[in-house]
Amino acid sequence: MDSVRTQVLAAQAATDAAVLRGRVGLVVPPSNPTVESEITRLLGTGYAVHTTRFSVSHQPLRARLESYNAELPDKIISFGGLKLDALLVACSGSRYLLGAHNDHDDCAALSAQFDVPISTATLATHQVLRRLDTRALVLVSQYEAWLTEHARQYWRRAGWRVRVLAIRPGTRYAPYAVGAAELVEQVARAHLPHDAVLLCTGAGTATLQALPELGHGNNRVLLTSNLCSAWWLIHQAGAAPDEGLPWALRRLAAQGLAP
Repeated sequence: MDSVRTQVLAAQAATDAAVLRGRVGLVVPPSNPTVESEITRLLGTGYAVHTTRFSVSHQPLRARLESYNAELPDKIISFGGLKLDALLVACSGSRYLLGAHNDHDDCAALSAQFDVPISTATLATHQVLRRLDTRALVLVSQYEAWLTEHARQYWRRAGWRVRVLAIRPGTRYAPYAVGAAELVEQVARAHLPHDAVLLCTGAGTATLQALPELGHGNNRVLLTSNLCSAWWLIHQAGAAPDEGLPWALRRLAAQGLAP
């Protein structure tokens, strides 16, 4: 009986290996309700997605974000011997505190230390932006004003001209509470150019549902933290994109930004 079970498991493992397009890891803030579901949808079939979360903290936001950067090596270690094709840190706010140069250097050092390609939502976005002809972007931010300023400086110092569009549900800043309808309505009120590059920053904000309406009747480049993260993961896995990719990635491919 044991030998039969062993043979079945071996056959299943061989089948899984044959159809698996990539095995990727995510490091996620503890209360983020969005990133796993959006990235899984964006990756399409054939990806094994494994997640670990930063530690719960009741500190003020800035101290909490700084703690994420400090404990990142331990969170990478928590994947143990799991062999990953790529690992993505799905938190933008913590990396905005570092700036683009330090973000890059930190990930390069961690990639060498753990022998796996490691990036962040911000660096993945940077890689997509570098493929564009323009050096101007509209930063659609659901963050508090001080963190939005860090985000603006991150992209400005990385070489982009930045216009900020602050989005909030009602009169408060609550990135996890922004709905698709609110996002679409507030972007529409800004009367942005039809060829603008929109970057909706924040891995915890649900943005996928809003993108088709944001792109209706225009040629805007629509980027989000999770969209760029999925783009980078597909690129790193080295697999041909799934023919059933969602609308957001198909639009990027049509604009010359295929993974």
